[in-house]
Amino acid sequence: MAEVYGENKATSAEEAAKIVPRAEFRVFENGVIDTVKDNIWNGRTVLFKKRRMPVETYFLSVHTNEANVKVREGLLDIKTKVDETPDGYEVFQPRGKFQFPVKKDDLAEILSHLKVEMTLDQDEYDIDTFITMARAHHELSVVNVEKMRYGFTIDDIICEYAYVWFNGAMIETACAESEDYDGMRKVIEDLGLSSKPNTNYLRAAKKVVGIME
Repeated sequence: MAEVYGENKATSAEEAAKIVPRAEFRVFENGVIDTVKDNIWNGRTVLFKKRRMPVETYFLSVHTNEANVKVREGLLDIKTKVDETPDGYEVFQPRGKFQFPVKKDDLAEILSHLKVEMTLDQDEYDIDTFITMARAHHELSVVNVEKMRYGFTIDDIICEYAYVWFNGAMIETACAESEDYDGMRKVIEDLGLSSKPNTNYLRAAKKVVGIME
């Protein structure tokens, strides 16, 4: 079976801007994996390897659910919401993956997307310093996220179901993502997910760890 998850590597903001973003529909709800499994065997499904992801660190802002900022495998990764389809699927554009130490100007740009202010008096910041600063900031929360992901496609629509732990609290999730919105709609219906609310990682993490917006 092929590997559905790509290599995690640094990309500049200019390189990231060239990536064509996919829309995503995602459900967080315990029991949703059984729903997917009940509907996945339709003759059109291609399975991929399961993968235990490296622990990720998410940075949540009380001011926005539209800037996905996290650290994975030593890279500071940011995506921002740029659109929403008529069906309510969210479109997040990659903004770059930055190798630590991160330059002050890059960190200032990321903080602007999180809509928080922070004094930056160094030319660059290592990972431990940034996490310590974020934990001390009253408008930011730092959440450790672990994922066990099971990827598949249906009619070339990328899908997955996964077990996710936010600071140790487990919740199930399932998603579909594509540039083909009509194809997404059909797959979401086939998987029995169309009546469930679309919830991105930021909203789910805030709910699980009890952060009020």
